[in-house]
Amino acid sequence: MTRLSVGEALAARLYAAETAIDQALIETATLAAALPAARADAWVSAVTGQRAFAGTAATISALADARAHIVQTHNTLTALARKLGLEALAVGPMDKPGDGPPIGGGGGDGAGIGPDMVNKSLPGEAAIC
Repeated sequence: MTRLSVGEALAARLYAAETAIDQALIETATLAAALPAARADAWVSAVTGQRAFAGTAATISALADARAHIVQTHNTLTALARKLGLEALAVGPMDKPGDGPPIGGGGGDGAGIGPDMVNKSLPGEAAIC
């Protein structure tokens, strides 16, 4: 295996992990939003569902922490890829805050997008690796 193929495999796994955490957040937040409505529809006391609501809220908090950790992992792996000369690695949508026209996830015709459009806002120093 080459460094590039190893990097591509890791990028794919990282993107899958980020997507899974985001999907878990979406589902858990949807559940949290449904709980008060379900309680009202069932004509039960707020006390009846409080522990379930609190547990769901705690889960959202834990998932938010997990998301922060995977973003830090993403930044660390990006810096490592740059150190190894693998700056062009990317899997999944590439739209980042501060980027110019959308790249990756759609929303444009792709004109003017080339290898020189690498997001340079992430840390490039190996010290954080």
